Amino acid sequence: MPTRIPVLSPFESSAALQKRLDAALDSALHEQRLVGAVVLVAQDGKLVYRRATGFADREAMRPMHDDALFRLASVSKPIVSVAAMTLVGQGRLALDDTLDRWLPEFRPCLADGKAAQITVRQLLSHTAGLGYRFFEADENSPYALAGVSDGMDESGITLAENLRRIASVPLQYQPGKAWGYSLATDILGAVIESVCQLPLGAAVQSLVTAPLALRDTAFFAVEPARLSSAYVNDVSHGMPPRRMHETDTVSPFDGAVGIRYQPARALQAHAFPSGGAGMIGSAGDFLQLLELLREGGRDLLPRSLVDEMAKNHTGDLELPNAPGFGFGLGFSVLRDPLAANSPESIGTWRWGGAYGHSWFVDRTRGLSVVAFTNTLYEGMSGRFVTDVRDAVYGCQPAVQITERSA
Repeated sequence: MPTRIPVLSPFESSAALQKRLDAALDSALHEQRLVGAVVLVAQDGKLVYRRATGFADREAMRPMHDDALFRLASVSKPIVSVAAMTLVGQGRLALDDTLDRWLPEFRPCLADGKAAQITVRQLLSHTAGLGYRFFEADENSPYALAGVSDGMDESGITLAENLRRIASVPLQYQPGKAWGYSLATDILGAVIESVCQLPLGAAVQSLVTAPLALRDTAFFAVEPARLSSAYVNDVSHGMPPRRMHETDTVSPFDGAVGIRYQPARALQAHAFPSGGAGMIGSAGDFLQLLELLREGGRDLLPRSLVDEMAKNHTGDLELPNAPGFGFGLGFSVLRDPLAANSPESIGTWRWGGAYGHSWFVDRTRGLSVVAFTNTLYEGMSGRFVTDVRDAVYGCQPAVQITERSA
């Protein structure tokens, strides 16, 4: 049985918040679990902690700055999900639209050959029956044999071609009957293109990044000199993180073939826009997006649609390796803090990115937290993620901005 975590007493001071978060960052750097990081914490709309530390590029001795650009990987998903929900708010798209309306050539079938209908809601909640190539056991598995791209390699294909390849593989289950993290957001990107009659990058800019003045966020690095380098940590062998190779395959867990990374994709404006993994951005930009949602959508989204995103759309289905969490429309939703062994409030949103990122929003406590690193997978699912969470919940919000650089 997990231990019940008590509700923490009121925060002591901004100094306590700084001390605990600094300790989490300093420990990760000293123990060589991370190369560099940017951590931002907002409380009730005020920035209460900001620190950039370590190296953006260790070999070049380039320090991390808080405006560094990062390969977002799955941090792209909530951005593209917000774009889709903006279309819903404008009455141009409906959550229960089936894909045959917008993508008539995308016709995946079940394993028995029967046609299946997928809705926009099922794409957003990852209940569409799709999968990811990197979850497969080896290169002789269905997505691999079909040449499907997970959106982080230099595949040299178009988004339409990747959809054709995805549709050639049978669905893993009847849409709506199970949960499986997947390429669904890439399909969602194609839906957005169809509704807007624009390339996905232009559509996301029009719907989300321009209205919010997110100048750092796009499908390629807007200022390559600010882009942080990517590293792979190897704590199990006591080695410091190594620089990611230009062609690299790294598995997040045993039994899976792993993600095919090509970091140079971030510099290629011609690479197909992967809604689920292909964007570049800064911690500050992403915090602005989270704050928009935490505050109820402001002028971009009706509050009712933000609340719809924040609902658990997966019922009692268990998310693998995430006890106590369900999934909303674009991110996970905490439904049982006891099962999750977490101090977060019920309903807290959380997700991450495979290049080394984590984030969460606790609307009950007015918290938005962004922790972007350049080191996988420690920054996504390692001890650092829990250390940051626990440091935040061990402290009280402050009015003044806390700034550190190292």
